[in-house]
Amino acid sequence: MRLPQARLDQVLDRFHQVEARMGAASDGAEIVRLSKEHAELKPVADAVNGLARARAEMTDLEAMAADPDMAEMAAEELEALKARLPDLEREVALLLAPRDADENASAVLEVRAGTGGDEAALFAGDLFRMYSRYASTRGWRVEVDSISEGDAGGYKEIIATVTGDGVFGRLKFESGVHRVQRVPVTEAGGRIHTSAATVAVLPEVEDVEIEIHDKDIRIDTFRASGSGGQHVNKTDSAVRITHLPTGIVTTSSEKSQHVNRDKAMKALRIRLYDQQRQAKDAARSDARKSQVGSGDRSERIRTYNFPQGRVTDHRIGLTLHSLPQVLEGELDPLLNALIAEDQAARLADLEAEFG
Repeated sequence: MRLPQARLDQVLDRFHQVEARMGAASDGAEIVRLSKEHAELKPVADAVNGLARARAEMTDLEAMAADPDMAEMAAEELEALKARLPDLEREVALLLAPRDADENASAVLEVRAGTGGDEAALFAGDLFRMYSRYASTRGWRVEVDSISEGDAGGYKEIIATVTGDGVFGRLKFESGVHRVQRVPVTEAGGRIHTSAATVAVLPEVEDVEIEIHDKDIRIDTFRASGSGGQHVNKTDSAVRITHLPTGIVTTSSEKSQHVNRDKAMKALRIRLYDQQRQAKDAARSDARKSQVGSGDRSERIRTYNFPQGRVTDHRIGLTLHSLPQVLEGELDPLLNALIAEDQAARLADLEAEFG
């Protein structure tokens, strides 16, 4: 892809404007805004400058190659640069392509048992353990927010916050229905059962600009369940907030009603923000017919087949015969393929924009 020079110049001009303004700004809010924009623009500007240097070097080497006395010396360098230039152009193109504004955000991870009874809850437990192990390999912190255990183990529902750099950018494609095919431990006849669990990954964005009117919410308090004895909650401290226009319900069951209200309101803002994201993602997906988006929560995206030891991602048609490793948290082969597919779609958008 030959990127228009005018577009590259536009990036550099804006970067220099931001740098100049940062040196003169005195307002705290403006400094924060400019610092954030500078951090976002710097890798793009660096890549554009690197590409400009490579193109200038190419021109010099071509001139040298035309000189009989210099041709032999220039030929090897010119060949190496020609091989490297497409990668530099692709790097710049990816940085210029439309990207997810929440790419670097932390995330809220929700795993729920679907069809399949006890086996579905056990599978939900397997999935949460898989994500926890993957998070550990990347140095992310996992903090469980709420949990409902299955009768035979696993989870009917578990919600956790995964904190770290780039969490949402790597996990956002996990949203959807995950299906498992295996022989349950309770199955005496050795028959393979199919169960499912749903995964939702929502960006945890600081200072989400979501306006919530008092008239649009109903706040209920109730007694949180305890483990019995002295741990039984004797006051109505748990909080349930219902957003009437959308029907979204959030709850929190800590000991402090004040803390619960704050947590439930924060969760509501995250879910309303995610609803807006999904609407935008759907519009973009319809426009480009992309195979990979932020994840339709009702779509079956992946199958984990135990008898054959394979994992299949249905969106990109990828099958890996490494089920034990995947469940131990080795998700990068799947996630890298999904991210590559998304990058290809974003590059296609950029190519269409440039004609």
